[in-house]
Amino acid sequence: KWNMGWMNDFLSYIQHEPIYRKYHHNQLTFSMVYAYSENFIQVFSHDEVVHGKGSMLGKMPGDNWQKFANLRLTYAFQYAHPGKKLNFMGNEFGQFREWNEKRSLDWHLVSWDSHGKLLEMMKVLNHIYKENSPLWEIDHYYTGFEWIWCDDADNSIVSFVRKDDHGNMILCVFNFTPVVRNDYRLGAPARGAWKEIFNTDAAMFGGSNVGNLGEVWTQDIPWQNRQWSLNIKLPPLAGVYFKLER
Repeated sequence: KWNMGWMNDFLSYIQHEPIYRKYHHNQLTFSMVYAYSENFIQVFSHDEVVHGKGSMLGKMPGDNWQKFANLRLTYAFQYAHPGKKLNFMGNEFGQFREWNEKRSLDWHLVSWDSHGKLLEMMKVLNHIYKENSPLWEIDHYYTGFEWIWCDDADNSIVSFVRKDDHGNMILCVFNFTPVVRNDYRLGAPARGAWKEIFNTDAAMFGGSNVGNLGEVWTQDIPWQNRQWSLNIKLPPLAGVYFKLER
């Protein structure tokens, strides 16, 4: 079933200027209340890019850089959220104009730096998704998902872990403000090295290249009801995935 509730809530949230997002934080988290009531598909559909609603890129607030950063963040959140994925054509390279059944897609935009890099990110994200079973193996059962922290409304940050049936984990962290969060501490669901496998702020995707130098190690500092924690650098308007290595 298409998860239209999630789609409407998320698009309403992401269209707010980042300074106001903390007042709408529940629109990010409410979907998990009913996530397992159906076998959902997380969808950004044709209905949302026609009839005056604007393209996916056109919905994003801010200047041009922030629009693309918000859109990269949007897709990273969609892919990490429980449920299968569906994107309408043109979403993957950030078409400016609405879809029109009488015209072809604006493929010429792919030759532009920002659009080409967005398309490259989508290619990488598809491979990351396919190669990491925690992101899809138990999408439709509650054991595949666990919040790390969903209450940091003031900073507009959410974090959760995705799991498969074999003990593998992907830690997903999202910063919905254009502020770099240095020394951001998170509770860690397991002890060891967490490799940064995906970062929407990478320069190759058009970002500012803020990251964690490849991996972070847990510290024996209890945090957020967990025995260990991670001290990470969180890029602006970005999503970051970490994979438990050892």
